[in-house]
Amino acid sequence: MDLLKSPQPSLLDSAWQVVQVPYDLVRGPVNAIRSIPTAIPALSIFLIPTFSSWSTSFNVLFFYVTWSTLILAHPSPKVEFWGTLGTRVVFYILPSLSFLLFDSAVPSLAVKIKEHGDIALPLSEEQGGKKGPWWKVALVSIGNVLLGVALQTAIEYLFVEVLHVRSALKITSTIPMPWGIAKDLFRGLLFREILTYLLHRYALHSPSSPLTHMHVDWYHALPAPYSLAAAYDHPFAYLAHVFLPTYVPAVFFRFHLLTYQIYLALLSLEETFAYSGYNMLPGGFILGGIARRQERHLMDGSEGNYSCWGLADLCAGTSLGGDVVEDVVDESEKKRVAERMGEKTKGKGKGSGSKKKKQ
Repeated sequence: MDLLKSPQPSLLDSAWQVVQVPYDLVRGPVNAIRSIPTAIPALSIFLIPTFSSWSTSFNVLFFYVTWSTLILAHPSPKVEFWGTLGTRVVFYILPSLSFLLFDSAVPSLAVKIKEHGDIALPLSEEQGGKKGPWWKVALVSIGNVLLGVALQTAIEYLFVEVLHVRSALKITSTIPMPWGIAKDLFRGLLFREILTYLLHRYALHSPSSPLTHMHVDWYHALPAPYSLAAAYDHPFAYLAHVFLPTYVPAVFFRFHLLTYQIYLALLSLEETFAYSGYNMLPGGFILGGIARRQERHLMDGSEGNYSCWGLADLCAGTSLGGDVVEDVVDESEKKRVAERMGEKTKGKGKGSGSKKKKQ
């Protein structure tokens, strides 16, 4: 009877499965994409326009049924993989590529909204022109994002399929409440701010760290940031600077997968706009202040502005060119000036129009 029992996988086989699973997931994207929609009930196609005019409770119920069916129909690593990949593609890769295309196609127009002028254009002479490293920045940046997604999937697979413990993120059919989402986002962003500061300062800018030369030779070789520069770095430095500060808080507080997608979408948009080099950014002084601090870190000697939001630098006294409070004041003043100029322009337009009518 013992001969009929299947042998237990060895430790080497389990380790190989952890390495192989990201490749297997990426190898069959067409089949996986086709299989995920089958988890959504067929009636949902007809119910979407019907529920749109009904109360919020019915919409929530419809979303809950769809989400529950998706979770029950697919393994949790697979759902997490496609959700994370889709969020990074939609909120970081595609917008950043569109900004890069805009900067390259119409540089005369793009330079007018660049904070640092020509030097922030990917095809400028300061950046090396058409033969410059812009293509390397794009490929490495996208490759690093995919590396982070693959590593996250491998960790999830290790927890669930190999070690047979609960998943790193909370992947359940239940939906988190709004207050729970807000609480997790607040403490996750705060933890990320502290962790980014510590890793950036002591792992990427310490003479005794082996990652320092990698970070300096790659990221700090750029004269000024432009689209896709947020994820451009040596892969090891990227994991320490971007991936770990993003992923560790989510695992530490064990975010629900839906909360993590919201969290990841916010951070992806922050990276997209803060490293674009534009002086006209949505979000007013928040994204504007983040962008100016990142630019000073890259262009002013890299001896400060190690955190994302500037709060940790304010507490540690490592702010460059002004702390987060001064950035808020500066960006608010810029907004007031722009509004005044717009009002003056409208006033002149109305005045000229009335004069023509009198004539």
